[in-house]
Amino acid sequence: MKRSREKAASELFAALYPRLSGWCRRLVDDDETAHEIASEAFTRLWARWTSVAEPQGFLYVTAANLVRDHWRKLERERRAVHRARVEASVRPRTEQDDPSVRLLVQSLPERLRVPILLHYYADMPIREVSVLTGRKEGTVKADLHAARELLRAHLRRSVDHTL
Repeated sequence: MKRSREKAASELFAALYPRLSGWCRRLVDDDETAHEIASEAFTRLWARWTSVAEPQGFLYVTAANLVRDHWRKLERERRAVHRARVEASVRPRTEQDDPSVRLLVQSLPERLRVPILLHYYADMPIREVSVLTGRKEGTVKADLHAARELLRAHLRRSVDHTL
């Protein structure tokens, strides 16, 4: 029994790790961090192996949460560095909004962020996103549309402020 469990886990790792770590790489823009996140997702799956019905979905949702945590950490570090620079300077500078898509996606509510990450960053079809998130395909499509509209509106505001 234990041998078959280990074999199944090993086969799942071989089949999914390259894709999962590649997906994480596109999100965090760093090989080492991407591998750490993908490995952590597999470690968490292994700890719950017997109770997880959909391992691939568990891996991607766990990785998405770890990526979000990574982005939050980077944002806290960025703010701390910014505060230090402002305090050290004679006159405070105003920080312009960063219209990078990564930061905008990070700012989306989880309900909208997860489908965006799975569909656009992991190249999953809507049907697969629907299965992994437990939502109807129509709901996934509506969430993707709402997320794109929010991103579009924010990008417009960012461009208007820079003109």
